[in-house]
Amino acid sequence: MDSPVKTSCKGDLIDQTLCSNCIQVATELVSNLTRIDPHANAKCFYYTVLYVAAVANPFGTTDLSTTGCILGLTQPSSAVTRGTSNKRRKKIKLVITLLGGVVGVVFVFALALMVVYRKWDKRRKKNVHRREVENEVSAGVLPRTGAKWFHISELERGTSKFSESNVIGKGGHGVVYKGTLSDGTLVAVKEIFGLESKGDEEFCYEVEIISKIKHRNLLPLRGCCVTSDNLKGKRRFLIYEFMPNGSLNDHLCSYGANRLTWPQRKNIILDVAKGLAYLHYEIKPPIYHRDIKATNILLDSKMHAKLADFGLAKQGNDGKSHLTTGVAGTYGYVAPEYALYGQLSEKSDVYSFGIVILEIMSERKVLDTLNSSTDSVTDWVWALAETGKMEEIFEESIREEGSVKSMERFVYVGMLCSHLVVAFRPTIVEALKMLEGEIDIPELPERPVPLGHASFQSSVLHGLQRSG
Repeated sequence: MDSPVKTSCKGDLIDQTLCSNCIQVATELVSNLTRIDPHANAKCFYYTVLYVAAVANPFGTTDLSTTGCILGLTQPSSAVTRGTSNKRRKKIKLVITLLGGVVGVVFVFALALMVVYRKWDKRRKKNVHRREVENEVSAGVLPRTGAKWFHISELERGTSKFSESNVIGKGGHGVVYKGTLSDGTLVAVKEIFGLESKGDEEFCYEVEIISKIKHRNLLPLRGCCVTSDNLKGKRRFLIYEFMPNGSLNDHLCSYGANRLTWPQRKNIILDVAKGLAYLHYEIKPPIYHRDIKATNILLDSKMHAKLADFGLAKQGNDGKSHLTTGVAGTYGYVAPEYALYGQLSEKSDVYSFGIVILEIMSERKVLDTLNSSTDSVTDWVWALAETGKMEEIFEESIREEGSVKSMERFVYVGMLCSHLVVAFRPTIVEALKMLEGEIDIPELPERPVPLGHASFQSSVLHGLQRSG
């Protein structure tokens, strides 16, 4: 009884052919048993055979495929067979995998969204702070000056984000970049340093001073900008007209096409004198520049000079000298009485102007340790003048370009303006008239201790260091 059943019902009854064979063998077995005992209850044989068949199957009665085939149990549509169950498990795994992937993507997206939001919120707060800073400063500057307010983004675009390749000048008070505005206009963008102590007050003061200036020999202000960021803190900018021929310093001691002719040197000196005369006498109260030097004299396309960089400018008291605790300027150009005692007057600018005249006429730097034992241009000029060697003072390339007397007049005015004794210096208006030949140059007074003297230099340096 067991052998045919085991043979036919031992396989995986999920297969319909195997299932049919198993049922057929079981049915035949019941028929045979019924023939043996016709009076026996056939149902008992069915139960016995079906049970044996189910037990004989290696998967047992717990297997849905076996019970479904032999016992005729109807299975749920979602789990008809073990194969279907396996497929279901695979589907479940696939669904779980897909859900996991979706959850992962959603998580990453949410995380990215959070990062983007935080950056946006940080940028928003920074922009709010920046606008607050800009509004605060512009409210103090624009009503008094009428200067144009530039946004930092426009300056960044115009200077390639303040690229080092666009730097056209550096100094102790800032760095200057060449920039291009949205309309194609070239400008010089100066970022001001060293205003941490007073900050906006000094900046507004400088903008106010520059905005008053309306003269062909003074560099005009186009606008300004104040901004703030977390890396560099508060930043302040002044925007000027761009001068294509650079500074006077670029043309001194140069060769070839950049070398200045005598007419050019003469006109540059006169231009600077006219600009200073405007500051000292046509603005009330007068303005003292305090930092006149070759790098602060800019040249336009026609080589006209414009006095620039009013970062150290200070308003005086109707031309009267006064004491100041903060001495500013560049060593070699600063008047002795200002460096030593803090005594500031229009004659302080006149002294620096005299030094510039001697530089232009001789093409020697204000402090030159390479060509002579004396390192001051004034000492060198006075030494030659006192021995009657005036023509040796003139730069070689211009000695044949003009009248010797005219050139001598400019040198004498330079010597007089840079005299150590304040009383012997002319006003800038008097110096201008001497240069133009409208009035005679007085006889040069004797000169006291040379600037190159060790004791004098030590005193001047001490004065500048003390103020700094």
